[in-house]
Amino acid sequence: MSRTALRICPICEATCGLVLTIDDAGRVDSARGDRDDVFSHGFICPKGASFPELDNDPDRLDGPLIRRDGELVEVGWDEAFAAAAEGLQRVIGAAGGSSVAVYLGNPNAHNIAGALYGPAVIKSLGTRQVYSASTLDQMPKHVACGYLYGNPVAFTIPDLDRTDYLVIIGGNPLVSNGSLATAADFGGKLKALRKRGGRLVVIDPSRTRTAELADRHIAPRPGTDAALLFAIVHVLFDEDLVDLGPLADHVTGVERVRAAAADFPPDAVAEHVGVAADEIRTLAREIAGAPSAAVYGRIGTSTVEFGTLTSWLVDVVNILTGNLDRPGGVMFASPPIGSAPRPARPGRGFATGRWRSRVSGHPEALSELPAVALAEEIETPGDGQVRAVVTIAGNPVLSAPDGPRLADALDRVEFMLSVDPYLNETTRHADVILPPPPPSRAAHFDVALSGAVVRNNARYSPPALPLAEGRPDECEILARLALIVLGMGPDADPKLVDDQVIATTLGKEVSDPDSPVAGRDVAELTAMLPDGPGYERRLDMMLRLGPFGDGFGADPDGLTLQRLKNTPHGVDLGALQPRIPEVLRTPSGTVELAPDVILDDVGRLHASLGAESGFLLIGRRHLRSNNSWMHNLEALSGGTNRCTLQIHPDDAARLGVEDVALVTGPGGKLEVPVEITEAIRPGVVSLPHGWGHTESGTRMRVAAQHPGVNVNSLNDGTLLDPLSGTAVLNAVPVQVAPVG
Repeated sequence: MSRTALRICPICEATCGLVLTIDDAGRVDSARGDRDDVFSHGFICPKGASFPELDNDPDRLDGPLIRRDGELVEVGWDEAFAAAAEGLQRVIGAAGGSSVAVYLGNPNAHNIAGALYGPAVIKSLGTRQVYSASTLDQMPKHVACGYLYGNPVAFTIPDLDRTDYLVIIGGNPLVSNGSLATAADFGGKLKALRKRGGRLVVIDPSRTRTAELADRHIAPRPGTDAALLFAIVHVLFDEDLVDLGPLADHVTGVERVRAAAADFPPDAVAEHVGVAADEIRTLAREIAGAPSAAVYGRIGTSTVEFGTLTSWLVDVVNILTGNLDRPGGVMFASPPIGSAPRPARPGRGFATGRWRSRVSGHPEALSELPAVALAEEIETPGDGQVRAVVTIAGNPVLSAPDGPRLADALDRVEFMLSVDPYLNETTRHADVILPPPPPSRAAHFDVALSGAVVRNNARYSPPALPLAEGRPDECEILARLALIVLGMGPDADPKLVDDQVIATTLGKEVSDPDSPVAGRDVAELTAMLPDGPGYERRLDMMLRLGPFGDGFGADPDGLTLQRLKNTPHGVDLGALQPRIPEVLRTPSGTVELAPDVILDDVGRLHASLGAESGFLLIGRRHLRSNNSWMHNLEALSGGTNRCTLQIHPDDAARLGVEDVALVTGPGGKLEVPVEITEAIRPGVVSLPHGWGHTESGTRMRVAAQHPGVNVNSLNDGTLLDPLSGTAVLNAVPVQVAPVG
């Protein structure tokens, strides 16, 4: 007899609640939205509805693979872990853990394993060769928040349910479901905004689905968002519209920003940006004059040459108009697994460039190096050369620029290990692949994304189905890898990792006079944690120590993991609340509006004004896929989920482009099917990210039937945002010509 099980969707940042139907054979048969979920209230998108197909995908790896005589073959788990231990220890023994690079893909932010155990692997290695998808999407926001607030994960979240005026720049949440603003049914919230009399403005070179919903769509030239925002800041000062409100005593550096903005009057940037000066002035006045307003910038503002400047300016506009840390503006979430509130005090602040990459001298950001640097760190001999690579839920051959170069480099390493459910364009180069189980057989708690929610909440999903006999979950896989790296062998007990983390965390907490467990006994607190998997013990500890926690019994009504298990639809923790100055960790204890490292980059932006080029290439998202994966599901392969070159009719007619175009970029050439549409600004073309499933040696049959082209092969990876190391993926200059 079939049954149902609740599950938080792990596919994108919306974190919707699902109701899964489990058939008699113990397989997920269907998925629908959970109407009782405290956060999503029954909303579901095509990706969530495809959960059963994702869970049952026959191309998912059932067991580990190791390379023998040049071929990947299936083996048992004991043999696979032994091969992992032999390969990693061989490289570490010869060149040290610093010779091992780790690449973390986007899904690590969507599961417990990546958040809690990925760092353990890196720490055990002691390597600075760390790379992730963050330098392909959101790192500029981390850097901007780090310098502004002293905390790179103190994200400013648009208060969607209460704002009167919302500006979305470089984002298309009706398709992407949002990013660094975790909001189930983003489209419904935008419609509710307009229904209550609010206004929506979308700034994007393409008339996206979100732009179609807007009261006003502004279509600037790609890559000019920083200049546009600086012009808005100029107007705010020039017309005496700056009003910090209650935060006036908590913000420093205002006059330095005024001075920096003096060189960006609307009339001076209008032609470069492609937006009339009067329209810029109107936008500035409306943001300043609205009862409440929120400017929200996303991937389109990050993956450009001035990504960090743009991300910083988004917050500068919010701050100068008095819309930071207030209802209806932009606010800080209170993650239930974050630290309990402490007294406001100065912190150590934030800095990048604490070390640099060996070959090109790229500065680190958040202990990471730019993803585009991985290939050269493998290729270039000498001290510190990368000799082994570990990838965890990542496919950089498709998702990073100059993928063919990286693919060749991966073939040169002495050992490569991947933790991934697919044999894909990256993992096909591995010597060992350790696949995690399907998502229905894993627990779920949004460790990372709880810091970006538009409404505070806590939800936990235990596994809907049991693990197959002898199969480890992803938490165990990563814990065992951490112990292997430490030389403890493939059979070491993975609970050792959890025990160490728990002991260290509680030891620090009891020594902190501001902790809810100050002065208590570590052994007593440890004994209060539940029996069960190590990740549950750690989650329980984090919840109890968090801002809504029970403080290990101090607050009987506070959160524990057991309480979440008893409330399977989640616990609503209320609307976002003001958190300044408590959230600030800058050296001054204020919002440091004018960091030197950011202002030093303003001259480079000013020098770019007037720079012209031919066609500029931008990316786009699809509702039916997520970056480089989910193309292997038949249910999601139709509709608008197509890899086409969007081009304006006037440009197509002028060039004589009809069905297929030849696109030439700094990194190569592609022949691409053409989609002629008035939705795209003239002079701009668009290709989606994450396609190009044409490599041999993969095991993704549906994706191979609809391969598309890899847009990143047009990009040689040489152009970066220098403050964050993020690859420029938007506003890439290209040439377009007809084929034949």
